[in-house]
Amino acid sequence: MTFRWGLRGRSTLTLLLACLLSLLSALVIGWQAIDDIRRHFATGYAESYTLLHMQRILAPVSRELALAQRFGNALTTRDWLADETDPDKRRRFFREAEGFRQSFADHTFFIVVDASGDYYFNTDGSAKARTPRYRIAGGDAEDAWYFNTLSSGVTDNINVNIDSKLGVTKVWFNVVVRDARSPLGIAGSGLDLSDFLDDFIRDGANGMTPMIVDRNGAFQAHPDAGRIAYSSGAEAGQVGHGQRIQDLIDAPGQRTAVMKAIGFAVQHPGEVHTLSATLDGKQRLLSVGYLPELDWVMITALDVQAARLLDPGWLWPLVGGLVTLLTVLLLAFSYATERLIILPLRRLQQSASAIADGDYVSQLPVRRNDEIGELSRAFARMAQQVERHTRELEARVRERTAALESANRDMVRARRQIEDSLEYAGIIQRAILPSPQLGTALEHQYAVLWRPRDHVGGDFYLFREYEHGCLLGVVDCAGHGVPGALMTMLARAIIDHAILEIGEDDPAGILNATDRQARELFNQERLPGSIATNMDVGLVWVDAATRTLTFAGAKIGLYATDGEQLEVQRGGKRALAQKRRMVYTSTRQPLRAGWTYTLCSDGFLDQAGGEHGFGFGNSRFESMLMSQAGRPLEAQIAAFETELESYRGELPQRDDITVLSFRYRPSADTRRDAFVPSRSDDSS
Repeated sequence: MTFRWGLRGRSTLTLLLACLLSLLSALVIGWQAIDDIRRHFATGYAESYTLLHMQRILAPVSRELALAQRFGNALTTRDWLADETDPDKRRRFFREAEGFRQSFADHTFFIVVDASGDYYFNTDGSAKARTPRYRIAGGDAEDAWYFNTLSSGVTDNINVNIDSKLGVTKVWFNVVVRDARSPLGIAGSGLDLSDFLDDFIRDGANGMTPMIVDRNGAFQAHPDAGRIAYSSGAEAGQVGHGQRIQDLIDAPGQRTAVMKAIGFAVQHPGEVHTLSATLDGKQRLLSVGYLPELDWVMITALDVQAARLLDPGWLWPLVGGLVTLLTVLLLAFSYATERLIILPLRRLQQSASAIADGDYVSQLPVRRNDEIGELSRAFARMAQQVERHTRELEARVRERTAALESANRDMVRARRQIEDSLEYAGIIQRAILPSPQLGTALEHQYAVLWRPRDHVGGDFYLFREYEHGCLLGVVDCAGHGVPGALMTMLARAIIDHAILEIGEDDPAGILNATDRQARELFNQERLPGSIATNMDVGLVWVDAATRTLTFAGAKIGLYATDGEQLEVQRGGKRALAQKRRMVYTSTRQPLRAGWTYTLCSDGFLDQAGGEHGFGFGNSRFESMLMSQAGRPLEAQIAAFETELESYRGELPQRDDITVLSFRYRPSADTRRDAFVPSRSDDSS
């Protein structure tokens, strides 16, 4: 029986061979090994560097300290310190001291006479330098090192200090000179701090930072001279923040480990203890060693990443070989994949594209005896099914398209009829508005903003002129669109009947009569709860003879302003035909010349807009009325509409909007006294 290598078997075998030949795992293991070797070398390098540096520092510093001890313990030094005024002892001392000065590395010596406090400092061997530079004083903080050294009981110490009186900064070697009973003074020498740091601390080793601290961690030498705890070698408790190695370590546990390492080094001179710590926010490998001759602790901080512990030169041939091997493997795998998978699938794709374009007779590669052949045969069967279903669907689509086209034509006709009906309804509704009567009677003394939300709406305004005055009003019926428009017809008829019944000069009586008739017409108990029949109404009777204005309102108020003052007559709190009844009353006031009187439905006040989508509001509306009061009425209405549009922005109109404004001007003709056409007023 012949074994058949299918597509899956060939791909799996090819991938398996590629994975077996891949050296990715070897690279990972090798990299880990290199990293371990680098860390091992880093530890050895840090320890060796610390020991070497300890020896480099120990030899010259020990020499200077030993020479300072010989200088301080010399017989001539003791004799002169015991009797500073003796010229013979003085001459012998300075002659011998000159020899010591020449031997000191910095060619410098100093000596302090305890009896007088005189401080001598000689750096050039001149006779002038044999006079005291200054005098040690007990109350001077800069001289505290001297008294602390004497009181400490030590025979000598090394102190890094700034002598501001001399203007020098040195690593001082202080030797206490004593007789059998009391101290005679201190003598010694010093190394220039900058030279000391350049020679022993700032050696430029890549990734390595050497430091010298005392047993308490205070810096005696550091590449950054600002971190050195000056005078800490002679004075206790004089270390500032940032001048101890503990201050550079954030983690408390690491600070404790570093101090333990310092203690271990002090107890085991000649041994180097290594640990990891985060120094100044960076991971470092610290090596700690102790110099008992100097009582100094040597610490070196190694940046493992920066230090070139391994020469990368030998890695490049290895990397090149691996890259070459991987390239060959990838090319071989790509070629095998192209021959075994990509080309057959591309032929299958071409056949599928032809079928997608409607060519169902396209030949598929069905002769292959593997998975692609099986896929091709299954695809051919699917293509036959698709062809059959496509023909059936095309027939159904043609049928449904014809039905949709017929329905669309019907909808277009219905929409046209609805639009024509709405347009006609709008014409009818506008016919009941008293614009011609207002224009004839009041001319430029009135202006109206009437904007139904749809073609028609539930808002309208009214005007009746009589011999002794006129009646104006704004009515806001519940509802929008066609229902609202039908409500306006009924409301208009009810109000007309109430005017005939009560009379035109009693706005409150008209409202009460309208409320009663509306309740009789719309029996609330017979109507569904979702249908509203209430009306907001504001009526104004203007009496020309008495020059007075009578107002009554149901949820609509009257605004009066001359631009400086604003008076608002609020209407009743309940609308007409609302569930709870109320009795409406009229208010009477003088009719003021030049003032603008305004009635407004709630559609203007409730229009949403602005940054947060809140309603326009009463306060903004009242401010707008006052700011526009001096302009002609038609200009006012135009400004109102502009400000409303600006506030509304992209939000839709929420309700029907009606604003009616009028103005009074006295005239010699009392019959026309309330409103007199005046071009001058319109342009004022």
